[in-house]
Amino acid sequence: MTIGIGLLGLGTVGAGVAGILGTPEGRHPLVAELELRRVAVRDLQRPRPVPLAADLLTTDPQAVVDDPSVDIVVEVMGGLEPARSLILRAIAAGKPVVTANKAVIARYGEEIAAAAAAAAQGVYVLLEAAVGGGIPIIEPLKQSLGANRIERVSGIINGTTNYILSRMAAEGADYGAVLADAQRLGYAEADPAADVQGGDAADKITILTALAYGGAVPRAAIPTEGIDRLDSRDVAYADKLGFVVKLLAVSQRIAGEGSGASTSAGSDSERSDGSTQWLDVHVHPTLVPRSHPLAGVNGVNNAILVEGDPVGQVMFYGPGAGAGPTASAVVADILNIAGIRQACGQAQGAGLDPLLAAGSWRQCRLVDSQHTSHRNYVRLRASDQPGVIGRIGSCFGDAGVSIQSIVQFEAAGEAAEIVVITHEVLEARFRQALEAIDALPEVQGVEACLRTL
Repeated sequence: MTIGIGLLGLGTVGAGVAGILGTPEGRHPLVAELELRRVAVRDLQRPRPVPLAADLLTTDPQAVVDDPSVDIVVEVMGGLEPARSLILRAIAAGKPVVTANKAVIARYGEEIAAAAAAAAQGVYVLLEAAVGGGIPIIEPLKQSLGANRIERVSGIINGTTNYILSRMAAEGADYGAVLADAQRLGYAEADPAADVQGGDAADKITILTALAYGGAVPRAAIPTEGIDRLDSRDVAYADKLGFVVKLLAVSQRIAGEGSGASTSAGSDSERSDGSTQWLDVHVHPTLVPRSHPLAGVNGVNNAILVEGDPVGQVMFYGPGAGAGPTASAVVADILNIAGIRQACGQAQGAGLDPLLAAGSWRQCRLVDSQHTSHRNYVRLRASDQPGVIGRIGSCFGDAGVSIQSIVQFEAAGEAAEIVVITHEVLEARFRQALEAIDALPEVQGVEACLRTL
């Protein structure tokens, strides 16, 4: 039984999908049952990386969704609109959807889930390729790890920033120079903002959080800091202190309820049945000890570390982007739907990835960042004179901040650079200490603050 595929987008990932579908030899037998019926492109005259018959192509993506010969809609065009509207249109037509669009799912996942659940008999919307490229992480969180109480999900989930940070650490190069190389090599876009400012990673951790903890969190409320203001000196100092700097996306269960909650994905009122889960979700450049499993993840690779009870630590590692890895995940989702279709005689069934569904089994709320606890790295510029380190230490002590280490590095002129690593401390106390330190006459400025594992 041939299954018609409608492809929205023929860029890097779309071409990879078309290439797999066009070469079924040696692959899973179901791949031979998949047939491209319509493909939406922006420009009919543009050269294609894969040979496709001209009558398959159209510049009207709605025509792909509405084509009666299309059984499964594959959205790999990216962006928020018209991707969101096209996904909803496919659902309304009763057609299952496969998407690699983390931005749409992070912002409109609940809306899409509600539409999928309301469709006749339910409609599948699968999204393995939205996080981690070719790394299988969505299905494991949904199924293989479903018996666990997830405590923490942390990862390197943006290949562009990991490439830049790996080069900065290995070569001592400046951020701007490495970014230019990354753009020249095709690892970074002409406008790299979504990657280097942390937005791409925030989209992905939003999705992983919903899967791991059973309820959506608002993407806009996630504290996000990228690497675009990172100084190469901090990468070098981290190395001297036994750390590497990585852009980490983290979603962590917080014990207790109520204190300092900022935002919820659902009602502002708290549930009385104990089903509310408080979470600390953030994206920040972070000092990672060299002994940590994520420390050795370099280049454009991604890795996601899941910590749960009773499984312990499980890490998923591999290429996080590119035509091959992402197309592999897209086609895996298509095969998932195709297999159900063959077994059940229809493509309908369970709806969107169930832990993203509206009315999910738990309400998740984000704890206000001032009420979260972290270890910290701070670099200060101060006058090189006796007693300065003691006065800085007193400011930390008065605010209740315990110091793990404090090191002075030489700086130009009569200044010194002082690097402090704290023990885990409440963010509000840490900020209180920084205000006091910044007011010291001997301190010329707080030059950098980074999280530390």
